[in-house]
Amino acid sequence: MPASDAQAFAAQISGDVLAPGDAPYEEARRVWNATVDRRPALIARCLSVRDVQTAVRFAAAHRMLLSVRGGGHHIAGHAVADGGLMVDLSGLREVHVDPATRMARVGAGALLGDFDRAAQAHGLATPLGINSTTGVAGLALGGGFGWLTRRHGMTADNLVGATVVTADGRERTVSAESEPDLFWALRGGGGNFGIVTSFEFRLHPVGPQVYAGLVVYPFSQATKVLRAWRDFCASAPEELSVWAVMRKAPPLPFLPASAHGSEVVIFPLVHCGATDAGESAAAPVLAFGEPIGAALGPQPYSAFQTAFDPLLAPGGRNYWKSNNFSRLDDAALDLLVDAAGQLPGPECEIFVAQLGGAMSRVDAAATPFVGRDARFIMNVHGRWSDPRDDGRVRAWARRTFEAAAPHATGSGYVNFFTEDEAERVSASYGANYARLQALKQRYDPTNLFRMNLNITPRHMTQGAAVPWKASP
Repeated sequence: MPASDAQAFAAQISGDVLAPGDAPYEEARRVWNATVDRRPALIARCLSVRDVQTAVRFAAAHRMLLSVRGGGHHIAGHAVADGGLMVDLSGLREVHVDPATRMARVGAGALLGDFDRAAQAHGLATPLGINSTTGVAGLALGGGFGWLTRRHGMTADNLVGATVVTADGRERTVSAESEPDLFWALRGGGGNFGIVTSFEFRLHPVGPQVYAGLVVYPFSQATKVLRAWRDFCASAPEELSVWAVMRKAPPLPFLPASAHGSEVVIFPLVHCGATDAGESAAAPVLAFGEPIGAALGPQPYSAFQTAFDPLLAPGGRNYWKSNNFSRLDDAALDLLVDAAGQLPGPECEIFVAQLGGAMSRVDAAATPFVGRDARFIMNVHGRWSDPRDDGRVRAWARRTFEAAAPHATGSGYVNFFTEDEAERVSASYGANYARLQALKQRYDPTNLFRMNLNITPRHMTQGAAVPWKASP
């Protein structure tokens, strides 16, 4: 484009507009997953809804590929595109909590840690993820689950309103009463329908102290303890979430030094009710086998929300594969144990999240997210630092995913999809996909917002273009 156009655009944005060669550009284009190394033509650091409107209109007028950065945490790196315009919302991090109405207004650049701290100051929370540096926006738009999901539903289930800039540059305020179709699409349909600039969430009394922690078993007991965990999950109270993680043991202070670096099975857990009830409810986890260490007790909920940050720090190379399961039979558990016995590196892991409860009682048509029958979600998390290991780690993750697929539901959690899984999008929305395509046709007929797990407008062919590359 003419340099004068870019200069005129920058003059209309209250934040910075960065181009290659500007001092902050290199840092601004980096995202959480270090395998993503793309160079946008321009980065617009938006500080207002008006800035976002200006950016959307500019991208549409110049036929630029548009990407949106909230927290920059998505595994596929959709926040950044080669040769495109990145709309950076990281300056919109305000969180306003109204304890009287138990509602929160959250800016699109806010991170989970921002939200948790503001809400926990009033003993309130909404279901979020498990890593405090994750962006609220991407999490919520893709569904969102974490420690509170069994008791209070998914993140998207607790979304009650939003402001969004659509492809025509209009700001719209949406809710169940105002533009309900667009509101429905935002509760799990990803960033396909516009740029959300703020969210309104329902809050629940949680903490500030919860009963939480870790129980660790040697890998030699993996088959026994995972079957015990699976059976325990069938009758566990909804206030309690117990996940299973197979990995090499970090140097946790409550583990013997001899266990550091060895394969283990870890059961992280959170009980979001009264702490004495939590101790009683979690006691069976200590009896799955003979643990080599445990650290359980009352602690601040907001602190436990940061417990896994060191294992998920920005700058690592990451590749994930994920399956949903309605049940985990012995054969499925056995193949996961076998895969965990072949970890390709010290940062790699397989985790299985326990779900069900409140999220399963929401009708599959009530939101775009149809995986309400998932009682477990597995994430094969390949993480490493040396680019020479790319092929080896990716191959391990793919083998594990493929081996587990016959035991899975066939649907998936789009927030875990990597850049090479566009073909899984329609299956993961199931019967809701046709409605999503019709709404995409209505609100974004040119597919301006395609830098995502793309839902194509009804008249377009699925997978017609690689979404993270600029058009010629």
